[in-house]
Amino acid sequence: MSKVFGFTGSDDFCTGRSVYLNPKEAGLFLSLGCQKYAYKPRQKRSRVSVPFDFSGDKWFEPKPDASIETLPDECLFEILRRLPAGQDRSLCASVSKRWLMHLSNICKDEICKDLGSGNGDQGFGDEGCLSRRLEGKKASDVRLAAVAVGTASRGGLGKLSINGCNSDSALTNAGLKAVAHGCPSLKIFTLWDVDTVNDEGLIEIANGCHKLEKLDLCKLQNISDKALIAIAQNCPKLTELSIESCPNIGNEGLPAIGKFCPNLRSISIKNCPRVGDMGIVGMVSSASFGLTKMTLESLAVSDYSLAVIGQYGFAITDLTLNSLSYVTEKGFWVMGNGHALQKLTSLTIGSCSGVTDIGLGAIGKGCPNVKNFQLYKCAFLSDNGLVSFSKAAPSIVSLHLEECHRVTQFGLFGLLYNCGSKLKALTLVSCYGIKDLKLELTAISHCESISSLSIRNCPGVGNSTLAILGKLCPQLQRLELIALEGITDTGFLYLLERSKSSLVNVNLSRCINLTDAGVSSMVKLHRKTLKVLNLNGCRRVGDSSLTEIAGSCPALTDLDVSRCAITDAGIAALARVVLPNLDVLSLAGCPLVTNKSMPALKKLGDSLEGLNIKNCKAISSCTVDKLIESLWVCDILF
Repeated sequence: MSKVFGFTGSDDFCTGRSVYLNPKEAGLFLSLGCQKYAYKPRQKRSRVSVPFDFSGDKWFEPKPDASIETLPDECLFEILRRLPAGQDRSLCASVSKRWLMHLSNICKDEICKDLGSGNGDQGFGDEGCLSRRLEGKKASDVRLAAVAVGTASRGGLGKLSINGCNSDSALTNAGLKAVAHGCPSLKIFTLWDVDTVNDEGLIEIANGCHKLEKLDLCKLQNISDKALIAIAQNCPKLTELSIESCPNIGNEGLPAIGKFCPNLRSISIKNCPRVGDMGIVGMVSSASFGLTKMTLESLAVSDYSLAVIGQYGFAITDLTLNSLSYVTEKGFWVMGNGHALQKLTSLTIGSCSGVTDIGLGAIGKGCPNVKNFQLYKCAFLSDNGLVSFSKAAPSIVSLHLEECHRVTQFGLFGLLYNCGSKLKALTLVSCYGIKDLKLELTAISHCESISSLSIRNCPGVGNSTLAILGKLCPQLQRLELIALEGITDTGFLYLLERSKSSLVNVNLSRCINLTDAGVSSMVKLHRKTLKVLNLNGCRRVGDSSLTEIAGSCPALTDLDVSRCAITDAGIAALARVVLPNLDVLSLAGCPLVTNKSMPALKKLGDSLEGLNIKNCKAISSCTVDKLIESLWVCDILF
């Protein structure tokens, strides 16, 4: 090789023999020279630069242990934290999993400030304008690390939802650590059903995401009070907290939340068996002036917790108490007499054996401003308690009773007498105590304010009950009579004839004894205002009703005649008349609708947004394919 570099221009250079003693040297030299006239395929560029060993005949081979990947983590960290912000940082994250995890674990304050731009933190967005949702196997450490790096330079991650879906998720504490270091702008965080994460991961979130405002934890077997205390101490902006099915969370974390989170407005705790009186009492007493919404369900609390809520719940406007098996009548009585729940406007109580006539009457007196009231599965509540509550709480606007089997017609009518001036919506669901009794009401006080009546799955309700309700509620606009086999056209017409208002939304699904006569009469009386009509399962309703609807309801937007006696003739009648506002038509389970209806369905589909022909067995798959091809704008269920 000395001859090459020592060449002086003499004729010795062209002696006809090679000037390279080692043929490998010639190959190397030619490869380094400029091959101007020779074609050489473009070679793949190596991802890393490798030093060469120039000793011996194998000097051109790289050392197997001389890659940049062999750099210690400390050295690689120092290199990566000097990367320019933005796209360069994201591109380097795609080099390898190791680089990605290192980049995702670099905090904002660890980035070198002595860069050429003079702004080492511009790659971290503080606005929190982006949101990401990961479910099942997609919820992994690598995916979270990529989210942390990728969103940092594009406004920052503001909302993150992770649902492990009870699968073999590859998510561990390392993934949450990446989010904590790379997403300081995170404000809303949801973590569901991930058993591979414990307190360490959530503590990382608490230490890195100080802007956190909403936290939702569900089905986390390995999260305890330790993580909750860290959230309380490091996330003072927390406003909403939801904890469900976390068996290791007990009474230590909740008082810390109440103490260190002055902005807390809403808290929901469900199915946490270790949460008892000490946790609830400590939280409520500390956050009494800011807490407005509270949900307690399936907890080991007693009368003591309800007493404290009645004494310190000054700001609570929305209260839900479900499945509190250790709370007795005394607890509800003391809560009502605590006189702190003056601002309460929405109250829901379900599956609590302590709800009796005495307890409910006390709640009515202590919560005079309740407007929305819902009772579920209160087995010991009777007519007396319902009437007492309605007298003590005259501000009721919406009342929902479900599976309260001791409430009868007398309690229902007594409620309507006392709440008639403000009550707007009444819902009865599966109340088996209401029987169809023929009562003579001498002095009837009309409930002029009630505009919505819903009775679902109450087998005792029949024509006599509808006749009385027609007298008491003449201003109905929304009517739901679902699965009431005891009503016929006679009782239904009696209710309609006493209506002084115009019905807008009517649901008569599974009222199997209603016929075309009742439906047609309703359409004639309210044809100008009817917008939504549901006749699903009314198997005695057929083409006659559909013909009447087609010619009388220009405002109709949603029509459901699934599982009715509709035939091709009814569909044709509906298509002959233009219904300009009809958006959704459901014919699911109509066995008499066949392929002959395809032209009519095509015509209707020109203006429809949704068409349901599911389980119409007389419509062939070929017809369905043609409909899909023709009505490509319409969403078709088949």
